[in-house]
Amino acid sequence: MNNFSLSLYAFHLHHTLTELPSEVVADANLLWENLVKVGEGSLSFVGLKDLRSKLICYQNGKYEPKREQGRKGERLTDTEYLELGGLPTTEGFKINANLQPFLLNDTYAVDLTLFPELPNISIDILQLQHFKPNSLLPSNIQASLGQTLWIYGEVDPSEDCDKLAEKLAIALVAGTNLNPVRSQQGELFGSLLFEYQALDPDEPDNPAKQCHILIVINNSQAATVTLAEKAYDWLLNLLCSYHKILYIYQLARQRYREARRIYSDLENKIQEFNRLISENQTQLSGLKSLMGKIPKQNFDYTRCLQDLQTHHTAITTNITNYRICLEKIQTIDSGNIPQSWQNFINKDCKKWQEQIQTDINYLTPGQELFGQFVDTIRGIVETEQTERDRSLENTIQVLGIGFGGGAIASGIIVQHIDKINQPLTVISPNNPPHPFYASLLLSVLATFFFIGIGWLITKRQYHPGDKK
Repeated sequence: MNNFSLSLYAFHLHHTLTELPSEVVADANLLWENLVKVGEGSLSFVGLKDLRSKLICYQNGKYEPKREQGRKGERLTDTEYLELGGLPTTEGFKINANLQPFLLNDTYAVDLTLFPELPNISIDILQLQHFKPNSLLPSNIQASLGQTLWIYGEVDPSEDCDKLAEKLAIALVAGTNLNPVRSQQGELFGSLLFEYQALDPDEPDNPAKQCHILIVINNSQAATVTLAEKAYDWLLNLLCSYHKILYIYQLARQRYREARRIYSDLENKIQEFNRLISENQTQLSGLKSLMGKIPKQNFDYTRCLQDLQTHHTAITTNITNYRICLEKIQTIDSGNIPQSWQNFINKDCKKWQEQIQTDINYLTPGQELFGQFVDTIRGIVETEQTERDRSLENTIQVLGIGFGGGAIASGIIVQHIDKINQPLTVISPNNPPHPFYASLLLSVLATFFFIGIGWLITKRQYHPGDKK
């Protein structure tokens, strides 16, 4: 392949809605730091090693994102792109590289492009390894939103482009656990376009671990390079929106699964609630314990539902951005566009957008159930507690009346017993009853009598309408 180039387009989250305008996510600078590590390792371009000194978000080698504020434009350098220098190869030619860093709204983006020093140098599958493609894979770059590796080359019309694209895709991920699978094929700017997805078998649904591969082979001397340069900004933003759509959908599925786990636990607690209230005597402590757990889960469930709504808004916004970019590229390409890119927006995106909305609709009733469940438990606990407090109050009143009345009666009875000073004798048939025993018996009877009076009073006090 002549006029060969290998480009890395990587996208990393800069900030989310939870950060203040002047704040960034905890690992916002990870993309730049990992690129510096690549420069210190296998791709030892001088400019890549010194990348921190070229970015406006660094000062004296320290990451200072506040320096980005108020800056006009999306580029993070004072020049259009950074020339990184050249690297010699064992086959006598040099590899040059340039880099373009961007801040696209809430996303860091980078275009790192490697190419032979002379465009007429032919690059084959073996020589591709001089470009150290392994160093540009997700395991090294760790872009949170994902990345695309883009290969461009020009070949003779007789070249079997299908086989060449397959070999290139395999060579890009050689020695890793990534498995490239062709997903689409079409045309872009007059050249053949082959699209691959290289998934990590351990985390196949994680976009940050996937490698999206685009191989553009020009076998017809089309003006692909010129048109691609004209559409550069739209292509960059299209890829950014593409990766953000995948990322957002993954987050939405995670939040849905979390909400389902919380809802499942709620069902278990409803069963426990039914058991507690079906017992002969309601277990007040059990209900209180149950009520203490529900508000936290209700909060977590509500957060999941709110996040899903946020993800639905975000994916809708990025679908719109993707469509706009697609239309602009189509205009530049004389009305042509890869059918796979159109299918992505019309089929995949529509399906994911509808899935998130379905998840929201499915989970929304559960939010009301949480509230009703808490209110029901609280009502039962308050009723049970009131009844128990009232029962205790009644008991105290009854006993107070009984013992008080009994004490008064006992005092009166004692005053009217003539022989109270007689010696106390043992009860027996041979001895007449001592007056003390009569006093004691009458006092006890009086106490029970007044307890009965107290019970009648409290019953009438709390049931005033029970009259016949």
